[in-house]
Amino acid sequence: MIGIVDYGMGNLYSLSQALNRLEQSYLISDEPSELDKTDGLILPGVGAFKDAMALLNQKQLTAYIRNYAQTKPLLGICLGMQLLFDESEEGMLTKGLALIPGRIVRFSGISDQDERYKVPHMGWNTLEFSKPDSVLLKGLKPDYAYFVHSYYADLKEQDSLIASADYYGKVPAVVGKNHVFGTQFHPEKSGAFGQSLLENYLHYVNTTLNSCEKEEG
Repeated sequence: MIGIVDYGMGNLYSLSQALNRLEQSYLISDEPSELDKTDGLILPGVGAFKDAMALLNQKQLTAYIRNYAQTKPLLGICLGMQLLFDESEEGMLTKGLALIPGRIVRFSGISDQDERYKVPHMGWNTLEFSKPDSVLLKGLKPDYAYFVHSYYADLKEQDSLIASADYYGKVPAVVGKNHVFGTQFHPEKSGAFGQSLLENYLHYVNTTLNSCEKEEG
C-alpha cells in the first residue's frame, strides 16, 4: 500500500490516476494513523515552500514524515522534492524536512553570459543520468520529463544527485539519499518515462517490504 500525503498543496488527481494505471493500491490522507498502514509514501506538492511547511507543521506531519523516512521509502515530487531539503529561500528563509542536505534557491534569470532567460523553467527537458544504476532509473534510458518550477535544489552533497537537466546550468532533476528520493519534474505528467520511474519506485517499496518481512521472520 502506498500513501499519498494530503496536506492541501498537492496535485492528487493526476498522481492517483498514474497509480491507478499501474494497478497500485494507495490511500490519500493527512492522518499519521492512516499513513502508518502504508509501505511507502509519496509527498506531492504545488505552490510555495513556506506555505507547504506551515501546513505540514500545522497538521503535525513534519516530525512524522521525518520519522517515517528513517525506516520506509519516501518519494517527493516537484515542491514535495524541495521540501526534502534543509531549507528554502523562497519568500523568506524557511526550514524544510532536512532529509537531504541542501538549500532551495531561485533561478537568477540571467545566465553566466548575461543573457536573460525565462523563469519559471517550464516544459519538457532532457535528463542526464548521474547514477544510472539508481533504483529509480533501473532499466530506463535518458528521456524527456515535464518541469514547472522557479526554484531548484542547490545540493550540499553531490552524491545525492541521481539525474539532472540542463537549464542555463545543471538542475537537479532526481535526487536521493538512503531510501528518500525526489523528482523535480512531474513523473505522473512525463509520459512513458515518468510512468516507468514511478513503477521503479513502487518496485523498490515492495522489495524493501519483502526484505523487512524476511528479517522479522
